[in-house]
Amino acid sequence: MRNQGVIVFLTVVITALCLYYLSFTFVSNNIQQRAVEYATDAQGNVDFARQQAYLDSIYREPVYNFLGAKFTYKEIKETELGLGLDLQGGMHVTLEVSPVEIVRGLSGNSKDVNFNAALEQATEAAKTSNEKFVNLFYSAWNQRAGNQKLSSIFATAANRGRISLESSDSDILSLIDTEIENAIERSFNILRTRVDRFGTSQPNIQRIQGTGRIQIELPGVSNAERVRNLLQGVAKLQFWQVAELNEFLPELEAVNSFLVAEAQQQKAGETASTEEVEGEEGEDGLTDLERQLAGEDVDDLSTQVSPLFSLTRSNQGLVYEMRDTVTINRILAREDVKTLLPRNVKFLWSVKPQVAEGMELLELFAISYNRSSDQALMDGDVITDARQTLDQSSRPAVSMQMNADGARRWRKVTSESIGKRIAVVLDDYVYTAPVVQSEIPSGQSEITGNFTLEEAKDLANILKSGSLPAPTKIVEEAIIGPTLGKEAQKQGVVSMVAGLVLVVLFMVAYYAKGGLVAIAALVFNIFFILGILAQLGAALTLPGIAGIVLTIGMSIDANVLIFERIKEELRNGAGLLAAINEGYNKAFSAILDSNVTTFLTGAILYALGQGPVKGFAIVLMIGIASSFFSAVFITRVIVHWMTKKGDKSNVSFVTPLAGDRLSKLNIDFLSKRRVAYLISTGIIIVGLALAAINGLKFGVDFTGGRSYIVEFTGPVVSSELKVGLDEQFEGSVEVKSYGANNIMKVTTSYLVNEDDDASNAEVEKRVIEGLATVTGYTFTTDATRMADNQFAITGSSKVGATVADDIKKSSAEAMFFALVAIFLYILLRFRKWQFSLGSIVALVHDVLFVIAAFSIASTLGATFEIDQVFIAAVLTVVGYSINDTVIVFDRIRENIENRGTSKLVKMFNDAINQTMARTLITSFTTLIVVLVLLIFGGEVLRGFSFALLIGVLVGTYSSIYIATPVVVDLMKRELAAEANASTEPSPAKKTV
Repeated sequence: MRNQGVIVFLTVVITALCLYYLSFTFVSNNIQQRAVEYATDAQGNVDFARQQAYLDSIYREPVYNFLGAKFTYKEIKETELGLGLDLQGGMHVTLEVSPVEIVRGLSGNSKDVNFNAALEQATEAAKTSNEKFVNLFYSAWNQRAGNQKLSSIFATAANRGRISLESSDSDILSLIDTEIENAIERSFNILRTRVDRFGTSQPNIQRIQGTGRIQIELPGVSNAERVRNLLQGVAKLQFWQVAELNEFLPELEAVNSFLVAEAQQQKAGETASTEEVEGEEGEDGLTDLERQLAGEDVDDLSTQVSPLFSLTRSNQGLVYEMRDTVTINRILAREDVKTLLPRNVKFLWSVKPQVAEGMELLELFAISYNRSSDQALMDGDVITDARQTLDQSSRPAVSMQMNADGARRWRKVTSESIGKRIAVVLDDYVYTAPVVQSEIPSGQSEITGNFTLEEAKDLANILKSGSLPAPTKIVEEAIIGPTLGKEAQKQGVVSMVAGLVLVVLFMVAYYAKGGLVAIAALVFNIFFILGILAQLGAALTLPGIAGIVLTIGMSIDANVLIFERIKEELRNGAGLLAAINEGYNKAFSAILDSNVTTFLTGAILYALGQGPVKGFAIVLMIGIASSFFSAVFITRVIVHWMTKKGDKSNVSFVTPLAGDRLSKLNIDFLSKRRVAYLISTGIIIVGLALAAINGLKFGVDFTGGRSYIVEFTGPVVSSELKVGLDEQFEGSVEVKSYGANNIMKVTTSYLVNEDDDASNAEVEKRVIEGLATVTGYTFTTDATRMADNQFAITGSSKVGATVADDIKKSSAEAMFFALVAIFLYILLRFRKWQFSLGSIVALVHDVLFVIAAFSIASTLGATFEIDQVFIAAVLTVVGYSINDTVIVFDRIRENIENRGTSKLVKMFNDAINQTMARTLITSFTTLIVVLVLLIFGGEVLRGFSFALLIGVLVGTYSSIYIATPVVVDLMKRELAAEANASTEPSPAKKTV
């Protein structure tokens, strides 16, 4: 075998990398287990808040030594294979930056009647429109104001130099659009800083491009109210006087002496030794350092960073490694330390670390203030504009403009602070602290420093947070309790293991030693998927596990293709080695085409999908790539090693179970195509008609609204709960069982267009009161410690109407672009538009069939929601179906190349018969894992699994009875020419 050494080398390298990155996951799991032990009381109850506090407290401590390289817990969490919120609990939030206040602020809070009416109209229209707010506002303005120019509203003193009375509407709209974009970016930076310091491991924040929305994930968070307040709080920009260290050197010396004396006492043995503090484990398996960081009362940690105020640092300020900040904060909070420090000084950290000699360093600023009033020198609301500029040396700088009142106060502040530093503080973090060079008589100032271009832009954006308020509101929210996450973990693992075991048993039973080779490839495949996910820093979600389970079934397909080809060559009289070589060579193009088309589907899902859909798409794409490498290349190395004795090697690809029955099929499938057309059309029409009459059950993703997962300590009846809740929600409520008779999902569209906290609290209050009234149970906030006759909300989600519209739009786009991409790829590979169109007709057929099946199932009493996960399932069906279709098309192409274009219908029938063994075996193995998903995957994946079940069945059917027959019907001219050229009678139809 050629290039065997390269394949072995790549396999070893990839395996080593996967082991390296997965080792972080192993270490992280051990630490988390320690946290669980620490947070478990004598009765076995886990205090999740205490567990999270433990993990947060050691976030920047080194906990893993790999060949001399030390890694902190933070670095481990950034590298490990993390779990999504649905598997560990936490909170997902989508915030939207309100453009209304930005436009109003630019107008100087104009009282113009037409202006305010246009704003209200645009705000209302934005609830149901995907159009940019600027365009909605201008449309409303034209309706209200007629010929009045926008400059009459926006040409204010604050906008001097940017907008004048001569400015055109288009120029003003462009400026407004820019300001809105800057406000979104500013909000993103502020939120990112808040989230990074929220006190949770592995937070995630990202912008949704093309919108004013920001998505945030906070694993392990249970205090939703705290998160809401943190994320929606107005940014507070202030200017503070920086106290130079030489102003209170005696106090610093006193603190230093105190801490040094304390450290000496510890070393003398009056308390635990430094070695014990640093690492010796106690009986509970936890180090003293871990216990104290988690809040236990053991030896003081001042020795870890003492002396705290090193006098050698006075010239450059107080600079520390980021890992020491937790301990320093703890020391500064001590009352005995506070008494030694000046009463008019407080300490604030810089917002961004500086990297020096491989260390992340943060400066600790001493801030002077009036203790009685705690007033800053100035607040940021006096700033009217700030922008990135260049100083006299052409270095990045920031220009800042203040209003008249601010200019007057700024002149006084700067005149009293010449030679001193003034800190620009946002949310109690110092962004910069420039030295005042001279009195600034006007409100125009320039801040210079060692800025990069990006840092100068960020600072300008931060300074503008005081001039143009851009409040954020939560438009989408999901809370998953830790108990719900643990249950999802269990369901996911059971699904994966059960699916793997069943596939292993079948492959060995059907292909003998060849089956063992396929299983080896499958193990490599799953291992590579997990390792690559860890390398990418991705999180494994429940849909991601579904992707792995699905990959278990689909990755077998390549080996089935190869083995069936090998068996075919052996039947034709080839020797073992020749059959193996031909089998791999002839199967390669079909494997490549089928994998590329499915990969295209995954890529489109990732590009256009949101939330859980992205997680599924990542796993699907990685799974396709790794399964291609393992099934085609690694298995060939293994088979080559197994056949070192040549044709006499004891390697078999046939068992009594397999036999040759499927290889002898000779069915005239195409003669039944019109019957198949009628059957498919009838089922689809019936299903869509029922959908039109009864309506499909759309999830909150697509309709907007709020849903709650409620767990009771005893069984309840969903219909009784609905009747009781109807009064609370004016009939706009649905209650259904969620995997068990004591767990219910309550969904309501009540106040769907209201995104404020008051509305959220109102809806939740009505749910709790309604359930308590109907059941007589009492509500508790702690789902882990429910007593008899109690209930708790273990998860919730909220989707605003506008977000729901966007999700529907992105789902439609994903479907459309997937079909276009597949059409173009088939056209490129097969060179005939009939093949492309035939495949698209089959895919549309499959999608409509799945929707019809959902409608029919709903009519029969089995209701499944159509949501984002359903769209992922449908697109997976598209990928699976085209995979099947391409295999048949590839054999048709091979037959045409070998036999010419005569007797096309016969060659089409032969291709279907020749690939039937592969089609049935792949469909069977995939159905095994899909059934496992349906049975063990839990309520979250119930609709997903049902869609896949129908999709696999109909995809197999359509590749035989829809895709190929449509190509035949589209090639009538070729067939007519064939009929005219042939003098032979038509072959008799054969049936089996």
